[in-house]
Amino acid sequence: MSATALVAAADIPFAPERIPAPDGNPWHFEMPEALLPIPAPEPPSLRLTDTDFEEVARELDIDPATIHAVVDIEAGRAHSGFNADSTVVINFDLSMFRSMAKRNKVNLSKYSKRYPEVFARPNIRKYGNQQRAQHARLRQAMEIDSLTAIQGTFWGMFQIGGFNWKKCGAKSPADFVERMSRSERDQLELFANFLRSTGLDRHLRSHNWAAFARGYNGPSYARRGYHTRLARAYAKYK
Repeated sequence: MSATALVAAADIPFAPERIPAPDGNPWHFEMPEALLPIPAPEPPSLRLTDTDFEEVARELDIDPATIHAVVDIEAGRAHSGFNADSTVVINFDLSMFRSMAKRNKVNLSKYSKRYPEVFARPNIRKYGNQQRAQHARLRQAMEIDSLTAIQGTFWGMFQIGGFNWKKCGAKSPADFVERMSRSERDQLELFANFLRSTGLDRHLRSHNWAAFARGYNGPSYARRGYHTRLARAYAKYK
């Protein structure tokens, strides 16, 4: 999980663009049914190409190897923003979900019995793998409060926190999810927008790995060796 969003949490807009739910709860808004369980288009439109890397790198005035290095660290061994079933890679983070619920004034205590999977560890035995279990938790969390569920989840190959939707250039939380779920090119463009809006692009441009790691992964980056792993990954692709 990237702590991308941890650094920017104070900037989260308060209850943006909510669509009142039929239950009358003013802290709950609805997502289009098409976004649940967050399906994605069929291949081959999902995957990034060398041209995608080159075009976005040129827009950011950095070299493609730099983006490849971030993908190497954030996207894991698969280097993919999508699962085998074409759903977007996610990390539903319960601690972040709780934090966002508090900010959004959502009382989670009354939902623990009705939606037990949200508050338990991913049930891999039941769902077959980690990602399917995480999507199951996210679906239940969406039923509690869609905005909070989006904010409490890290999305795509760059693992961007959902509460950074605005800094990624999305029109709304729903637009953020839709674009994250559409293709890796969309995920890359959201990442590029986030870099520009936070100023982190300048650290990648100068290959100041420690400064980038601090801003993108949080103050504990050094303990996890994020900056040194990033430097090694860059050397591999350069």
